[in-house]
Amino acid sequence: MSLQKIIAPILLAASFGFAYFLSFVDGGRICAFALAIGVVFGFAMQKSRFCFYCHIRDYVEDKNPNGVLALILALAIGLIGYTIVVSSWLPVASPNNRPPDIHVGPVSEVLFLAGAIFGFGMVLSKSCISAHWYHLSEGAIASIFALLGVALGFFLGFNAWNSLYSLRIALAPIEWLNARFGYSIALVLQLALLGAIAAFVWKFSIKPAKSAAENQKPISTFKDLYDRFFAQSWSYAIGGAIIGALGFLIVIWTKPLGVTATIASLVRAFGDRFGLIPTRLNGLDGFAGCGSLPQNFWLNTDATLLLGLILGSFASAFGAGDFELQKPALKEIGLNFVGGVLLGFGAMIALGCTIGTLLSGIHASALSGWLFALGMILAIVCGLKLKKRFA
Repeated sequence: MSLQKIIAPILLAASFGFAYFLSFVDGGRICAFALAIGVVFGFAMQKSRFCFYCHIRDYVEDKNPNGVLALILALAIGLIGYTIVVSSWLPVASPNNRPPDIHVGPVSEVLFLAGAIFGFGMVLSKSCISAHWYHLSEGAIASIFALLGVALGFFLGFNAWNSLYSLRIALAPIEWLNARFGYSIALVLQLALLGAIAAFVWKFSIKPAKSAAENQKPISTFKDLYDRFFAQSWSYAIGGAIIGALGFLIVIWTKPLGVTATIASLVRAFGDRFGLIPTRLNGLDGFAGCGSLPQNFWLNTDATLLLGLILGSFASAFGAGDFELQKPALKEIGLNFVGGVLLGFGAMIALGCTIGTLLSGIHASALSGWLFALGMILAIVCGLKLKKRFA
């Protein structure tokens, strides 16, 4: 057995072992759970190549529907599970009485614009923020520059926040669809919309041949089991189903999925320390989403979830032989950095990215999640068209 085949499962087991150890630390039980969820999240993302930008690009450019259908599956599963969980806590939904931390944000043209800026950032850097983390675990050095750009984008976002808040965000409504329609009707309406989108995507697509992940042989030996779990890719559908399930399972014990809060809190702490951002960020900390309050970096659910994502995706990449240092060209470095700035700025203004605002927001029946998605998708489509024209 190769060293690669030995190290990958050891790393995965060690990650869960660390989560178990963390559960005995004072105040560490929730962090341990977040770490374990993050490991599964990162492993499933890398193994199934789960990527909002890549899936939308494949449909726009090649009319391949599989990735977009996986995204819709993740949204539908999480939406159903989330509704069951939240309605058991709060049988009657009301506008002013929402469970804490669910990602329901202010709805305005500022949010739409933030989604569009984020979408253009994805086109330039070829990934969203969460995918950059797992690309980094595959040895993609260019993703380092994208994440540095994300940090700068958050810094710029913090400095623009008060003006945007006074101009529009302060008066923007916070629309929780469960409170407006009730749990059942809101669920049916959103599932119907997802179904209509899926039908449209399927109708106007070119059905590709089955991938290697869909043509796998039955498991008959331990080697087959290992290869299926570590060495071989998973289908988009499996990845979508797992990520959709994680989206509602995590809220039972801790905050919704989100991968930008750690970067945001570090940038904010740095800016506060050196007086580089406004002392007061009006209304920011009163909104649910990927929060940016400076916090204990080592023992909080945001940091441990992100750590788990990195560990899980690295174990997946290493076990599949996908880890290889990739030296980027100067142009790629520039595009990743500029794209990262747009990603960070858009995520800061939108209070989250594709995972926090879009995935967790739609799971929570937040109109803000749908509006962010609309802005992002339109920007990706336009960006791809422009990129093709001027390439």
